[in-house]
Amino acid sequence: MILGWRNFVHFFTSPGSSTSLLLNPFSHSQVYAIEASDIAVQASEVVKANNLSDKVIVIHERVEKVSIQEKVDVIISEWMGYMLLYESMLSSVIFARDNWLKQGGLILPSHATLYMAPITHSERYSDSIDFWRDVYGIDMSVMLPLAKQCAFEEPSIETISAENVLTWPFVVKFVDCYTVTARELESITTKYNLTSMLRAPLHGFAFWFDAEFNGPSTFPSNNNLLSGSSTSDLYSNVYNNQRRQKAKSDQVLMLSTAPEDEPTHWQQTILYLYEPIEVIQDQTIEGSITLSQSRENPRFLNIHLEYSSGGRSFIKESIMR
Repeated sequence: MILGWRNFVHFFTSPGSSTSLLLNPFSHSQVYAIEASDIAVQASEVVKANNLSDKVIVIHERVEKVSIQEKVDVIISEWMGYMLLYESMLSSVIFARDNWLKQGGLILPSHATLYMAPITHSERYSDSIDFWRDVYGIDMSVMLPLAKQCAFEEPSIETISAENVLTWPFVVKFVDCYTVTARELESITTKYNLTSMLRAPLHGFAFWFDAEFNGPSTFPSNNNLLSGSSTSDLYSNVYNNQRRQKAKSDQVLMLSTAPEDEPTHWQQTILYLYEPIEVIQDQTIEGSITLSQSRENPRFLNIHLEYSSGGRSFIKESIMR
């Protein structure tokens, strides 16, 4: 995490990257680069090698244990995890914001939105499951229950395309880094009601996120999104508005991990169903999703998914460890 003050001061997490160095040659900033892992040792050597020790101070410690005596102008942190919140460092950003950020200061990224959508992925399902129906002429279909459990018990990190997505995306959680609290991240629950755009087997649900780099702004809460309407048209309007904002690069800078955009190392997080559901065009897919921090480790994510379609209802529970 980078913290900054004096003429322009930064607070930066994960100085193992070169960001803390890139900030300095163009300003008279003071930079505090805070990193809990041992990469902080190498980061310190890089700072020395570039004669920036007077401007970039690398602190090898957890953010929550650091003592900073002045307020800072900017907080920069790459806190996003898979599915946005898995192994997330957002709680450290919140701690730094509440303790050190000046009024009117900047947080980057400033906002993030977690989306989900039902998907179809016959090739992936077949590769994992149908193989056992005929293994070089041997019927091993008795292995199917175990194969499904092994393949789909936990979320999968992989890249899909826009063609795999069955409905308009749904906003699971909007995060305003200027106002979000640690408590509201402990458990997130929201209901969804979506409409399939084509006839295909429903194999699971995909999750991805956008991260925006901007100043403080307002965005409707999930409750406001749901009030008055829960149709796919509402979610498509929200999603399309954000797509249009992204296209206007002079107004907003956005990192997208969506299936229709260039792949990133975050890819998409897929929660596969044990049994596919055949859906037709305009068929409703509804239910609820709960994401909660694990008591075992707050950076782990418990997932409770309820889904119904075509008169059938199911529950899928999983843990991202």
